Formats: sequence, structure tokens, C-alpha cells
Amino acid sequence: MKSYFVSLIVGLSVGLLYALLRVKSPAPPLVALAGLLGMVAGEAVLPWLRDTLLPLLLRR
Repeated sequence: MKSYFVSLIVGLSVGLLYALLRVKSPAPPLVALAGLLGMVAGEAVLPWLRDTLLPLLLRR
């Protein structure tokens, strides 16, 4: 839970800094969200493969 809070605070801080400096976000929101989704999915795939498919393959 602490990591979510820290991530939220850092994200808000960067957003405020961008607003103060009048800098546009480096990526369009849709592209940034798609990238984050890819990161989360990629992070979840390896443990899923390890926990689900590897035991099935080792039984044979």
C-alpha cells in the first residue's frame, strides 16, 4: 500500500511541476496508458507462467 501512495505523490508532484513550467506531457495520455498497461501485463505474465504452466509441463 505504501508503494501506491508514494507513486501517487510522485505522479502528482511531476504533474504540478509540468504545470508550473508549462511543459506538455512527453507522451499522449492514450499512449502512456497503453504503455503502463503493457508493463503491468508483462510483469504479471512471468509469475502466471511459472505458477500455472510450469507445473503442468513438469508433470508430463
